[in-house]
Amino acid sequence: MKMKLKKGDMVQVISGKDKGKTGTILTVFPDTNQVVIDGVGMVKRHIRKTRGQSGQIVERPRAINASNVMFIDPKDKKPTRIGRKVEDGKIVRFAKKSGTTLK
Repeated sequence: MKMKLKKGDMVQVISGKDKGKTGTILTVFPDTNQVVIDGVGMVKRHIRKTRGQSGQIVERPRAINASNVMFIDPKDKKPTRIGRKVEDGKIVRFAKKSGTTLK
């Protein structure tokens, strides 16, 4: 099944330790059904020192299962599901709560 979420979509986390946080999608992994969201699910990565550079600890967002996030409706700023329909011979996405067509 094709994922309905795309890079750049505004989403809200609905379960897990970051429940309630919102952010934009940075990366989508359709084969594993996961998404990476800016500022959500942060993990610390230890980087080994190399020649001319000291070791450090870097925080990066980790991938979250797409079933744990909901799309935020651009019209009323509330979580909604996404549907797909055919308009003028093209498949377009729309927010199910308000019915607005998405880009």
